[in-house]
Amino acid sequence: MKRIIYHLSIALFLVACTTTKTTSTLDDSSIPEISAESTEISSSSLDRSEPPKPGPAPVIQLGKPETFTLPNGLKVFVVENHKLPRVAFSLVLDLDPIVEGDKAGYISTAGQLMSRGTESRSKAQIDEEVDQIGGSLSTSASGVYASSLTKHTDKLLDLMADVTLRPSFPEAELEKIKKETISGLQANKDDPEAIASNVRGVLRYGKNHPYGEIITEETVNKISIDDCIGYYNQFFKPNVAYLAIVGDINQDKARSLVEEYFGSWESGDVPKFEYQLPKAPEKTEVALVDRPQSVQSVINITYPVVLKTGDPDVVKSRVMNTILGGGFSSNLMENLRETHAYTYGAGSSLSSDRLIGSFNAAASVRNEVTDSAIYEFFHELKRIRNEPVEEEQLQSIKNYITGGFARSLESPSTIANFAINIDRYDLPEDYYSNYLKRIQEVSVMDVQEMAQKYIKPDNAYVLVVGKTSEVAGGLQQFGPVQYYDIYGDPYTPTSAEDLSAEISPQQVIDNYLEALGGLDLLEKIEDITQVMKASMQGLELEITSVRKAPNMSFETVKAGDMEFQKQVFNGTAGVEIVQGQKKPLDEKRIKESIVESRVVPELTYDQLGVTLALTGLERIGEEDTYVLEVSQPSGKKSYSYFSKSSGLKLKESTTLDTPQGSFEQSVEYRDYHEVNGIMFPKTAVISMGPQKMEAEVVSIEMNTGVPDEKFSID
Repeated sequence: MKRIIYHLSIALFLVACTTTKTTSTLDDSSIPEISAESTEISSSSLDRSEPPKPGPAPVIQLGKPETFTLPNGLKVFVVENHKLPRVAFSLVLDLDPIVEGDKAGYISTAGQLMSRGTESRSKAQIDEEVDQIGGSLSTSASGVYASSLTKHTDKLLDLMADVTLRPSFPEAELEKIKKETISGLQANKDDPEAIASNVRGVLRYGKNHPYGEIITEETVNKISIDDCIGYYNQFFKPNVAYLAIVGDINQDKARSLVEEYFGSWESGDVPKFEYQLPKAPEKTEVALVDRPQSVQSVINITYPVVLKTGDPDVVKSRVMNTILGGGFSSNLMENLRETHAYTYGAGSSLSSDRLIGSFNAAASVRNEVTDSAIYEFFHELKRIRNEPVEEEQLQSIKNYITGGFARSLESPSTIANFAINIDRYDLPEDYYSNYLKRIQEVSVMDVQEMAQKYIKPDNAYVLVVGKTSEVAGGLQQFGPVQYYDIYGDPYTPTSAEDLSAEISPQQVIDNYLEALGGLDLLEKIEDITQVMKASMQGLELEITSVRKAPNMSFETVKAGDMEFQKQVFNGTAGVEIVQGQKKPLDEKRIKESIVESRVVPELTYDQLGVTLALTGLERIGEEDTYVLEVSQPSGKKSYSYFSKSSGLKLKESTTLDTPQGSFEQSVEYRDYHEVNGIMFPKTAVISMGPQKMEAEVVSIEMNTGVPDEKFSID
C-alpha cells in the first residue's frame, strides 16, 4: 500500500491548492473614542540629539454597557451599536474547572450535544431554521452564542433559548460526536504540536488537575448520555451566567426579549471546586517524547505560575513577556530566528488564571540544533532576569501593546467582555479605562522585577518532542532526562541492545509476513488491484493502485473525471503525470519504485538491498509496536511500526519530498480483514503536514491477469 499512500499524500496538497477559497468579512464595529493630550511644538525647537520623550498615555473613554439582572440571577450587559442591522448574544457560564476522570471529554461533549436537538426540534430542523435567517448558533460546555440580522432577533432568541433551556441530548448524536472526537484524537496522535500540548499540561498541572487531564479514545468511549445530562442539569444555571448583547438593539428591547425567553430559566445551586496548587519543579528537568520520524524538535520550556487574573503584576508582567517573547521583535525571535536561524518563529507566553497561571516558551527547530536552541532559550531567560532592558526597547514594546489594545476596542463586543470580566473577577471599575496608563507607567526596574519573579530557568520543564536517537545526547546538560509517551505517562525506554536480545529486525518482518497470510499465499500473488475512496474539502477522491510481479505499478488519483496524479512504472523506468504535466521519474524515484512497486515489498527486502534497524518500542493506541527503520538503496528512510501481539503493520512514517516542499507523512493502518486468505487494512488514516485524510478500501482483486500493456510509459 506504500505507493498508493504516496500518491494520496500528494493529492492532499493538490486538492488543498485547488479548493482554497478567499473569504471576506464585513466589519460591523464602531471605534470607541481614544483621546490623548497634545501640545504644538515648532520643528525648529526640537532637540534632535536625543530621542523624543513619550507623551502622556491615551485616556480611554470606554462606553459603559447598560446592565440588569433577572430575578433568576442572569446578569445581562447590553452594548448598543447601530452601525449595521445585526445583533449578537453571547451567554457565558462562570464555573470552576472540573476534573472529568476516566470520562475526560464528557463536558465538551455535553456542550456540543445541546445544539444537536431539543424537545421540539431535531438537529436538522435547528440547522435549517438558523440557515433560513442567515444566522449563526453554537453551543459549548461553557455557553451559547447566536447572531443574526436585527429583524430576525425574535426567531434567533427562540432558537437560542430552545437549545439552552430544552436540549434533548439524542443518543444518536452522541455516537456521532464520539466518532468525530475519536477520529480527531487518532489524527492528533501523530501531530507533534498536539503531543506537546498534552504532555505540557501533564507536566505543569498533573493528570489529577482539570488543566492536566487528557482526552483519549478510551475516555471518550466511556461517555454516556447520562454523563452529559448530569453535567447540564448541575451546571447550566442562570445564576452563574452572563449574557452579553451587542449590536442594533436598545436596552428596553433587550430587557423585554431576555425576560420573555430566559425569564423561566430556573436557578439552582452550582458546585464549587478547589484544587491543590501545582508547583514548578525544584530544579529543571527534561521531558523527552520520542517521535522517530521527526526531522524537527518541538521545544517547550514551561512551568506553572501563581498569577491570578486581575493581579497588579499582570500588566507589568505582560510588558516583560512581550519583550522576552511576545512579539515579532522580541528577544527570543531576534536570537533564535534572526541571529542563529534555528527556527521560523520562537516566542513565549505568561498567562494569568483564576486557579493557576503558566509560563511557556516554544519553538520548532531542526534536530541537529535542538540542544543549541535550548541553550539560547535559557540564555534569553537569564538575560532578562539579570540585565535591565534598554529604555528605547521598553518604549517600543509599550507602544506596540497600546496599538493592539486600541485595535481591540474597534469591536463593540470588547466593551461587553470588559464589563463581564470586571464583575466576574472582581476587578476595579477603572481596570480597563486605565489600562494604557498602567502600561505606560511600567519602568525598566518593573520589567526586571517581573522577570526575577516569574521567569524561572532553574525551575522549569524542558519538553522536547522529537527523534530521540538524534537529540537525546545533547539534552542531559539541561537536567535529568525522563521519557514520556504521547499521553504524558513516564516510562523507561528499551534500548536497542535489549530489543536485539528479544527479537531481530528480520524476525519482525517474518512475523508480519506470517500475520498477513504466510509465505505460501503471498508468493502466489501475481497481480493485485486495489481501489480506495476518500473525501477532502468536499471532493470525493478515487485512488486506484495496480501492481504486477515482479515490480510493475500503476497508480491514479481522481476526483470524478479530474485526474490529479498518475504514475506508471514498468520495472525499469517510469513517468509521473501531475495535473496534466508529464515527466520521467528521476534516478532516485526509480530506485524507490523498484522496491515499492513490489506486490509485497517485505518479501524481498534482503534481495533489494534494503537494510533494517530495530530502533525501539512505541505504543499506538492500546498496542505496543516494534519500530523498524527501513533504509532503501536510494537513501530514503522510513519507519514501520509492527504490533507485538498480532505482527501486523499498524503505521508507516517518513519525510516526503513534494513540489510544495518537504513534509512529514504518516499513515495508520486499521481494520485488517481477510481477502482470499490474506489480511489487508480496510482503512488508512493519512497525515501530511497540516492535512489529514481517511481513505477506505472499496475493492481488492488478485491474480486477474493484468496485461503488461497497463504499465506502458509511452
